[in-house]
Amino acid sequence: MAKVSVASVRNVQVRVAAGDHEWIADEPPEIGDGAGPGPYDLLLGALGSCMTMTLLLYSKRKEWPLEKVEVDIQHDRVHADDAANVEQAGGMVEQFSIDLVLHGDLDAAQLERLADISTRCPVRKTLAGTHIFHENVRLAGK
Repeated sequence: MAKVSVASVRNVQVRVAAGDHEWIADEPPEIGDGAGPGPYDLLLGALGSCMTMTLLLYSKRKEWPLEKVEVDIQHDRVHADDAANVEQAGGMVEQFSIDLVLHGDLDAAQLERLADISTRCPVRKTLAGTHIFHENVRLAGK
């Protein structure tokens, strides 16, 4: 189970803590102070990191010559009518555009398999799945 703690710092900056690691998240200067990545930057970073790690681990286990992985991801909210393969018209859908570049002496079959494996990383499965949120809101000290 993954767990992070987030606390406000100043303006809209927040401190994110995950185990032994801490970082600042913020909004760009037009909204915040630009002191750190924004929430969607962190989300896309999590997706790209997971895809990359999944490919590196798989290739290592298979002893394939994958030397480096590069992932560029863009997120947009688009009207469902504008998105391909959307079953329900109307409203907005989340669209992720992913450019995945693999480096190494890979053959066509390995490249095809790695393309498939990249879609199976846990973060991507989480984003694509059905979500349930359990939320408790309370006053401090209560």
